[in-house]
Amino acid sequence: GMSVPINGGIALDLNHMNKIVNISIEDRLAVVQAGVVYDDLARALDPHGFFFPPDPASSQVCTLGGNVATNAGGVKGAKYGTTRDYVLGLLVVLPDGRIMKTGSQCIKSVSGYDLTKLFVGSEGTLGVVTEITLKINPKTTASTTAMAAFDDLGDAGRAVSETMHSGVLPAVLEILGREALMAINRNTDLNLPEVDAMLLVETDGYTQEETDYQVRKVLEVFKRNNAREIKQAKTKKEAEGLWEARKSAYAVLARLNTHQVLEDVTVPMSRIAEALIGIKKISEKFNIMIATYGHAGDGNLHPQFVYDGYDPDVVERKKAAGAALFKLAIDLGGTLTGEHGIGLQKAAFMGLEHSEVAMDVMRGIKRLLDPNNILNPGKMALDEG
Repeated sequence: GMSVPINGGIALDLNHMNKIVNISIEDRLAVVQAGVVYDDLARALDPHGFFFPPDPASSQVCTLGGNVATNAGGVKGAKYGTTRDYVLGLLVVLPDGRIMKTGSQCIKSVSGYDLTKLFVGSEGTLGVVTEITLKINPKTTASTTAMAAFDDLGDAGRAVSETMHSGVLPAVLEILGREALMAINRNTDLNLPEVDAMLLVETDGYTQEETDYQVRKVLEVFKRNNAREIKQAKTKKEAEGLWEARKSAYAVLARLNTHQVLEDVTVPMSRIAEALIGIKKISEKFNIMIATYGHAGDGNLHPQFVYDGYDPDVVERKKAAGAALFKLAIDLGGTLTGEHGIGLQKAAFMGLEHSEVAMDVMRGIKRLLDPNNILNPGKMALDEG
């Protein structure tokens, strides 16, 4: 609900502000307008051997302004972080019409308050971002991909946690739960193992020897944690086949019933096993399908609720299960959202994660910059109090 005008008003579309203003390989930066689509920037950077790492799943359609508004992440977050880690500066139109430049074109700057980071993830509530200066990285030239199947969610969770302190930092470490695997098998010819969890791992670097060594270390961790089946891709085509499973999960699950909601809770690495088991118990308690998959390497899980939204009883059970999910994440030391944002749906739960003092400070910043509450009102629980 981040762009839904719940009180009426104007929905501002910046898609036509889609110019790549500058690419400076020497300075490791790109300057883009807010309406530039992620993949368009990727194509512009590719001939230079550089890339913008966050890599959201919606890269074909998502704009970089939207990435900034939500602090978007993606499958490579475990190693490369999220949008916030790459935004060097912004051009922002404030609610009173003034234009503010934040940050610099330097890789390092500690001059004044970090206003740039304030606007990243603010969901359009503080200003309208029109131009973005991004740090870019040189592309790696080699990668190795593998998968492992686990009969027990706890074993899969412990394998993830152990991997992330094994001395190897995978570029990607994804998880697919049983419900997702079964749904993919019913709708594709991928013939995936129907187990409690499947982990997909990719290591990257600059030589094949380097990435193969890294993946061997990870697979040793998987074996110690009772992986039933392990498969390492031997060709690029085999690697693409493994990733097709992960990329198809959302769309396949969305076809199983009339309604679906994709959640975005994140927990500390050491609590992933507990989170996976807890989500399964919530699904059983409320008798509602929750198919879990996501970016296990940074603790960011995407439990996808699949249900009949025309049945009032099911809708109420879904709401209760959602509230239980948010409480589980917070009880495990986690957060309501790792990359999708708060918007409307999670606004009522902000108090679970943030103290009254923290909420008061956030609302104070909102009132200072937007005293008339004209920018995305009603979002992130900023109107209350």
